[in-house]
Amino acid sequence: MLLIGAISACDSSDPLESFAGPTMGSTYSVKYVRGLNGPKPAEVQAEVEKILAEVDQQMSTYRSDSDIERFNHLPADSCQPMPAGVLQLVRFGEQLSVASQGSYDLTVEPLLDLWGFGPQARVERVPTPEQLAQVRQRVGHAHLRIEGEQLCKDAPVEVDFNSIAAGYAVDVISARLQALGIRSFLAEATGELKAIGKKPDGQPWRVALEAPRDDEQVAQRVVDLDGYGVSTSGDYRNYFEQGGQRYSHTFDALTGAPIVHALTSVTVIEPSTLSADGLSTLLLILGPERAWEYANEHKIAAFFVIRADKRFIIRSSPEFDRLFPGKPQ
Repeated sequence: MLLIGAISACDSSDPLESFAGPTMGSTYSVKYVRGLNGPKPAEVQAEVEKILAEVDQQMSTYRSDSDIERFNHLPADSCQPMPAGVLQLVRFGEQLSVASQGSYDLTVEPLLDLWGFGPQARVERVPTPEQLAQVRQRVGHAHLRIEGEQLCKDAPVEVDFNSIAAGYAVDVISARLQALGIRSFLAEATGELKAIGKKPDGQPWRVALEAPRDDEQVAQRVVDLDGYGVSTSGDYRNYFEQGGQRYSHTFDALTGAPIVHALTSVTVIEPSTLSADGLSTLLLILGPERAWEYANEHKIAAFFVIRADKRFIIRSSPEFDRLFPGKPQ
């Protein structure tokens, strides 16, 4: 759901190290300035892939043996010990749910499956009102609670971390890179990324925010990053059409249905990539008017792409323009 391009090439003589690989059904990549006596790429890659494997084991809804899927299969009135990272994401999800008055919700997995977008989905379809009413009884963040190191539920809800797990992973990777003594890097997983420091030639890491096109990648805005995480949420890559209506994979938990407004994508830039990841989804769910008001009220650096007939309207929040002055490409 994240559509961001990183521009990090520099002169071939620059001492940049890089590696990449598969993760979370997509890919990850890391570029870093090694420096004198810095860690070798093989060592850094092993550390990064250890983190990604741990996140997958804890938070993936596409493997039945993950911590969260074992929890999801438990009946109502059950508890399960959870790693600290899982509990952190549950708490963050609760904050986003409260901030959106329930539109954002971590427990939408049964809805994703019902509409054809989830790990247990069989076919993309518009459910009947009766099917929707039945599944909505199994949705609601209020049914979750944390007791010590345990996650508990009082209804048969199922948690889905897909809107925030990658941002969390990037933050953990960033912390590990810095612990290894790396002071300048660009780390990315499934499109979420974080950049710290500068390239060897003294230039900043640059990130291109893409225009919403299915056929090609087009830079809509290029920003310089140092110390920020970036996440883009959009409705235009994962969707289906039925009866002339477009149905996105992004859900409003209050309606139990995919979003249908004109806001096509939202990019959020925050010091925390986890925060950027969650907020970009929250703003996309809220829609153009409510998202604009929310971003302004909370001083969020947000970049909006809004569908208008056969064209797109670009809008950036005051905080975005303050941090990243410039014009669309």
